[in-house]
Amino acid sequence: MLVQIIDGTVSVGGVTVLSHIDFAIKGQEKIAVVGKNGAGKTTLLRVLAGELDLDRDDKRMGPGMVCSRKVTVGMLHQGREEDKDKTVEELLLEGALGFAENSRERFSYELEYDKLFTGFGFSREDKIRKLSSFSGGEQTKISLIRLLLQKPDVLLLDEPTNHLDIAAVEWLEEYMRFYPHAVVFVSHDRFFLDQVVDVVVEVENGKLKRYPGNYTHYRRQKVKDLAIAKKAYERQQEELQRLNQLVERFKHKPNKAAFARSRKKIVGRMELIEKPIEDNVHLFTGAIDPLVLGSKWVIEAEHLKLGYEKDKVICELSLRVKRGQKIGIIGDNGAGKTTFLKTVAGLMPSLGGKCTLGNRTVMGYFDQHSAEIVSEKTVAEHFHDLFPALTQKEVRSVLGAYLFRGRLAHGKVGALSGGEKARLVLAELLQSRPNLLLLDEPTNHMDVQAKETLESAFAAYTGTILFVSHDRYFIRQVADALLIFEGESVLYYPFGYEHYREKCRQNRMGGIAARIQAEDQALIAGLRAVPKAERHQLKEIGTEEAYQDWRMALAGEELKKARRKVEHLWEEAERYRQEEEKRREEEWRKWVEMEMHEEKAIAEGAKAGGIFKELSACWEEWTEACIRWLEAYEEGNGV
Repeated sequence: MLVQIIDGTVSVGGVTVLSHIDFAIKGQEKIAVVGKNGAGKTTLLRVLAGELDLDRDDKRMGPGMVCSRKVTVGMLHQGREEDKDKTVEELLLEGALGFAENSRERFSYELEYDKLFTGFGFSREDKIRKLSSFSGGEQTKISLIRLLLQKPDVLLLDEPTNHLDIAAVEWLEEYMRFYPHAVVFVSHDRFFLDQVVDVVVEVENGKLKRYPGNYTHYRRQKVKDLAIAKKAYERQQEELQRLNQLVERFKHKPNKAAFARSRKKIVGRMELIEKPIEDNVHLFTGAIDPLVLGSKWVIEAEHLKLGYEKDKVICELSLRVKRGQKIGIIGDNGAGKTTFLKTVAGLMPSLGGKCTLGNRTVMGYFDQHSAEIVSEKTVAEHFHDLFPALTQKEVRSVLGAYLFRGRLAHGKVGALSGGEKARLVLAELLQSRPNLLLLDEPTNHMDVQAKETLESAFAAYTGTILFVSHDRYFIRQVADALLIFEGESVLYYPFGYEHYREKCRQNRMGGIAARIQAEDQALIAGLRAVPKAERHQLKEIGTEEAYQDWRMALAGEELKKARRKVEHLWEEAERYRQEEEKRREEEWRKWVEMEMHEEKAIAEGAKAGGIFKELSACWEEWTEACIRWLEAYEEGNGV
């Protein structure tokens, strides 16, 4: 146990923030501290950093916080005033003053410093700039680099992804995953936490609860735990009611008085279960269906040119969107994402090409200006005026599903925060049940509970969604395909965000092999739209097609041959894997013969490595054969 808090209580300004908590950091754990704003997350970090002391408690045995050894703790702070006139080089090399000029330690430190500095998006030329010449966000990044270079035993990071672009956040994720010491994070970036942490500690009502696994595992487990606790509470309440009714019924009857007293004693000895705190997230279990189904192809764009000014085209794309698709739109700022949504919605003219909506398409559009509601009505009155067919009970039920409960539903619309107004508008859109939703940053300025509620609603919605978002967790939960704006090109990725990230991780070129031009996607969609029974009628077979058939047959043979080879090597590799597992079990039982087994393991490992290497080469050969077959098919069919 590296650091441990036992039965600790923390008060700030005379108010108890954390009450009788237990907390532990083990080894190289990556721990996320989560909870509502004001729950005490930052207070816990300050206690671990030594900035706040635990309250004195005469009943507690021991000091309250103990360490297994002398532990260094580092917490992210803004740059000091006296550092402003120093260059970044001077600041960051302060940590290397204890190393000899030409030592290996100095070399390793400067290598790490260069890696961190460029990883956070700075250029090498920025090293000679003074700290005061950087923006506040850039100074925070430099403070984080200084802290990472110190490599403390326990690293405390409060919102480390603030002021970072997506590229820098992804780089930090990779770095923190292999950071050699313990880290405690407070962050609202759920995707970041999912990628990095292996333990989640929830702060709620001054108490801490520990969950193993990442953020997604924590949310699933919390929902399960809450359901179990709720059932246990309800069962006990039913039992208490039954026992109390028996006591009331028989306490005045002489021949049943003893029975009534015994029931009363049972009630008195019963350990009462506290009523569980409801999770302020609503999960939609049923489908949210559009009122009108609409046509199969919702959006069809052909050589659509996007831009604000005439003769200044940002990008061009051709695309077909099928009914029911949920496409997340990602890319750098200024790449044309919002412009595309506005053009599809008819709010902005295109600079060329055409974009048509399918028959009976009913559209709902949302951007940040949509949430600029000005009204003196209550939330319930405002919503009822939009949907007068709903009863008051139905209005309360719908609003409650979108977290407008109790006083919030009877509060003024004008008193709502920006995030709450946005949530109200999205509730109105979903209640009106269009078959196409165009959403531009729908979850900006929302808390985690609101985001998770809307993620559940959009997942339950069976219509078509095109949305722009920088919230990677939201994109992962909602999108089943991606539209990637890169420079002047638009790429279509037919899988979800998690799949895309994994491909990018495997291929630092950006997973290009798995992406296709949006125009190619439109052509493929058009080919698939032709019924199979009619595809042979596209043209009569002639001499040219006979030649094409011969070419296709050759390509097909090559494809089959490569596939058979891959399958054979796959089976061979699987056999070696199983043998490796058996060998390891045998080694464990006969550990005294370690040297002999080690030599055998090296030989077998080399042989298995050769098989896997050959399998990789054959896999590439099979892929190339597939591509040649597809090219031959497309050339022959005029695709």
